[in-house]
Amino acid sequence: MTSKFIGIIPARYASSRFPGKPLADLGGKTMIERVYTRVSSVMDNVAVATDDERIFKAVEAFGGRAVMTSPDHRSGTDRCREAVRILGNDADVVINIQGDEPFIAPSQLRSLMDSFSDQEVEIASLARPFDPARGFEALADPNTPKVVLDNRMNAVYFSRSVIPYVRSYPHDEWAQHAAYYTHVGLYGYRRKTLELLGSLPQSSLELAESLEQLRWLQAGYKIRMSLTDEPTIGIDTPADLEAARLLLADTEL
Repeated sequence: MTSKFIGIIPARYASSRFPGKPLADLGGKTMIERVYTRVSSVMDNVAVATDDERIFKAVEAFGGRAVMTSPDHRSGTDRCREAVRILGNDADVVINIQGDEPFIAPSQLRSLMDSFSDQEVEIASLARPFDPARGFEALADPNTPKVVLDNRMNAVYFSRSVIPYVRSYPHDEWAQHAAYYTHVGLYGYRRKTLELLGSLPQSSLELAESLEQLRWLQAGYKIRMSLTDEPTIGIDTPADLEAARLLLADTEL
């Protein structure tokens, strides 16, 4: 059975580190427009879910579709769920694309969507093999969550710590003796599963690591992972935006 997809891009104006981030200029276009354009190159059914009139109007101004959602959501997953309810479409898989990933690759979206050709998959996400040349400091960065995979490419655990621990070698040799994967925060959910996730309370592991996906694992859900080598830049701060502008300038030369 072929799945029908909808792409939802949650976008908040308020941010402690970068207020107004979705409307930041990136090469003459807002960041949210660049994300929307990338997603629309792969998916016909796309919408921005926001809690701010400025973002809503900006999306409509470039010809995109936006929906107003509650300002009280704790996560992008919750905002996606409300947006799908409001839109009332017949999609059976929801793809959640972060609004601060203007370099999301079409191949990454397709890989995530392909995961749902397996009818057993309820939730899917992406991981990137870690390059040992980046060094242990990059691997240990708590802002870069790591994921351990089982033999069927399901996530076993996500952590801000370095997992697995390699007992017999010094830290700077760990990446030569174990496979490490970093998480790419792009999610897909069966629509019925997305509804069920909304009823789950925050879990002890989620609260400890501040990683929402641990709530789902702790409740017994499986998360099917696909691998990607595509580089992306998540923009969390004004400094990240400057790096993104440099990357954009290089790619458009």
